[in-house]
Amino acid sequence: MMTLRELAKVDLNLLISLHVLLEERHVSKAAERLYITQPAMSKTLSRLRTLFDDDLFTRSSGGMQPTPRALALSTELEQILGSIGNLLAPATFDPALFRGEITLALSEYIGVVLLPRLVQRVNAQAPLLHLRAITRVENQLEELASGNLDFAIHIRKQRYDASFRVVDLGGAAPVILVGSGHPLCALPVTLEALGRYPMIRLYVSDLEQMDMSGGAEALLPVLDRTMGTLEISHLLTALETLRCTSFFMPAPAYILQNSNATHGITALPAPVESQQPINYSLVAHRRTERSAVHRWLWQEINDTIDELLSSQEHKIRQRVIAGSAEPTPKVPAS
Repeated sequence: MMTLRELAKVDLNLLISLHVLLEERHVSKAAERLYITQPAMSKTLSRLRTLFDDDLFTRSSGGMQPTPRALALSTELEQILGSIGNLLAPATFDPALFRGEITLALSEYIGVVLLPRLVQRVNAQAPLLHLRAITRVENQLEELASGNLDFAIHIRKQRYDASFRVVDLGGAAPVILVGSGHPLCALPVTLEALGRYPMIRLYVSDLEQMDMSGGAEALLPVLDRTMGTLEISHLLTALETLRCTSFFMPAPAYILQNSNATHGITALPAPVESQQPINYSLVAHRRTERSAVHRWLWQEINDTIDELLSSQEHKIRQRVIAGSAEPTPKVPAS
């Protein structure tokens, strides 16, 4: 077998010429098909004979006849040139046949609302796709650049360089989550009132890089100096803790779209000082910009988020109440 160094010395265009000669069995006709002169084609045949150390063709009354070596090469040539043609053809993408893996980083806040709808939508079109969702990833931009991540959905960072594709997904109003029957349900929700109760802080990746000029995280510097806190990275455990303790948890309002996860949880308006929206972005590295599967999934994520925003916004408003411990209403699927 030839080494890559030896192969690099070979003019692979010769293989195309040999394939045409085998089909035409005539030097002049082969030259016409390749848009070269008859003398140039004769010179190419001479080079082929040297390359394969075989005459390849002999003259007869019926034209050029391939030698046994040429006939043996014929079948292999057709397969090899067909494979090269497929390799160089424009990439096509059929979701139904795709078998690769895509890795998405997102917080549990987002995942508990987005993933059920996104997975349902994607699986209907690409049943063989392996979608890997990771909820705890530091240095997400570096992970996107290195290829360890394909997409990230996170709180908008302070800056992105030109290496990344970024689309703003809009803002989510912050709310205060408590267990139904919590004393805060009967009080005006102020920073002072919140300071009398312990707080749950759900882990957020790369928090120091986020644009946190407002929103629920603005509560943290004030409340860290008063009552205790619980920091946790598992959302469902945090919600269960809310249901059976006096803790409260700042959260984006969209989490209320998953009524099963938030059953028995009351959402209170955030204090005036913390009512700025929490803004989110979908991010990918530009290395995937021309990948058909990445373009497809990028659009599916955006379309799913648009559906969630349009169908559920009014239902979220209905669940953000002040001073009520009524059972959580069921949010029908749209």
